[in-house]
Amino acid sequence: PCRLNSGAPRPPVAGRARQRERTPRALAASRQPPAAMESARKVAAEALATQRYFDGVQSINAAFEAYEENFKASHPDAPPTEKLDILRIPEAWLQKVMSILDATEKEELARTYAMRAQLLSGLGAQKRAIVDIGAALLLLPDDEALKKCKQDVEAFGDQAAQATAQAKTPTTIITGFLGAGKTTLLNHILEENHGKKIAVIENEFGEVGIDDKLLNSKSSVTEENVIEMNNGCICCTVRGDLIAGLKKLHKQTTGKGKPLDGIIIETTGLADPAPVAQTFFADDYVQQHFRIDGILTLVDAKHIIQHLDDEKPEGVENEAVEQVAFADRILLNKCDLVDSEKELEEVERRIRAINEIVPIKRTTNSEVDMDFILGIRGFSLDKIVAMDDAFLADSHDHQHDQRVSSVGIDVPGEVVQQKLNDWIGWLLREKGTDLFRSKGVLAVKGMKEKFVFQAIHMLFANSQQGSWDDGEERRCKMIFIGKNLNREELTSGFMKCMAR
Repeated sequence: PCRLNSGAPRPPVAGRARQRERTPRALAASRQPPAAMESARKVAAEALATQRYFDGVQSINAAFEAYEENFKASHPDAPPTEKLDILRIPEAWLQKVMSILDATEKEELARTYAMRAQLLSGLGAQKRAIVDIGAALLLLPDDEALKKCKQDVEAFGDQAAQATAQAKTPTTIITGFLGAGKTTLLNHILEENHGKKIAVIENEFGEVGIDDKLLNSKSSVTEENVIEMNNGCICCTVRGDLIAGLKKLHKQTTGKGKPLDGIIIETTGLADPAPVAQTFFADDYVQQHFRIDGILTLVDAKHIIQHLDDEKPEGVENEAVEQVAFADRILLNKCDLVDSEKELEEVERRIRAINEIVPIKRTTNSEVDMDFILGIRGFSLDKIVAMDDAFLADSHDHQHDQRVSSVGIDVPGEVVQQKLNDWIGWLLREKGTDLFRSKGVLAVKGMKEKFVFQAIHMLFANSQQGSWDDGEERRCKMIFIGKNLNREELTSGFMKCMAR
């Protein structure tokens, strides 16, 4: 930790009218940090010493909140500021209040900003760390300890980046709204002859897993390196499973002298990528052994504007918007389904309005050069913190739209194809607007191959994928994800398609 000049508290600057007007009680309060600030700063110092940087940031932020509250109470004549400007825009905040800070206040603030800078640097938010140490030097421009602290922060950032490249497993997060082509992209990556040893963590929203049946596990991934997380969203209800999965992968690979070249996390189409990314900083074990290489967002060119414009209930985030905002690379997929170049240009304009500088690649069937998506070092914590200043807050208020749910069907037996075609045709015509995603792997009567069904809203496609093995139970798995779904209607309608 940076060590500032110690000793007795510096006396307040004499001759300032505003200070003379304060009551003795208010003046005393202004000279000494509140107990909450001292306690939080002590916890932050312990976290810094043990390299628990995320925990330290939570504590130091609490210290600033306590200071700001105390400052407003003891300086009623201070210029107006917004809540937490002390954290969000420290230099602008200081320029407003500098003239009424006494020497003790300046030193306390400088110490706290310097400690936050070191914690942020440890996490990898180097640019933001420099902002905070700059705020400390604005308070005490001639302090040699602070100048040395700035040098240490800058040097630590360079060293940490080099150590990260060698010691941590790069992790790619694939996100994108339902039906954008995430599993197809994952299959392309696993089938590519890149020679990398890759593990996969796969998350599905519904209670019945389908994507594992659609995943082609080739030479680059083994069964033990595929982890499935179903019936919950990776950004909230099964977030703990993500941490457990990452720990398991590390112990059974790197821990046994067989390190991975990378990990790919395929999120559910309803996931907010921010809490997923935050996991790589919030959990100490994960932060020490893994790093985010990039967040890849697949965008369905045909349907994305519909989802960006979807009106959500109050307090509910639009996941499609968040997925675009946090992207380090965007694959504008399914361009072949769009009628004109003008429409594609409008889609790109909408994307740029949310994420101005993200590289965009137009694709069909999720086909893309691996150099565009792997080993890109595209993730920047500084960029994320600048966009979302609550990213490093240890709270998770992400709420899913309660109107959106899933209905899963998993039954033994076979369907009659004509009955299935008639029912699916009716379903997509009548309910297609609210049906975000439908998919299944089915046993069809008289068909040796597995029948794969996929739909996005009213667009439908099917294919055959491998044969049923001798002795393998023929069964049907379906999942529907959408808004205002009627479980009984979907289940009974499907069951009427079953062979008797």
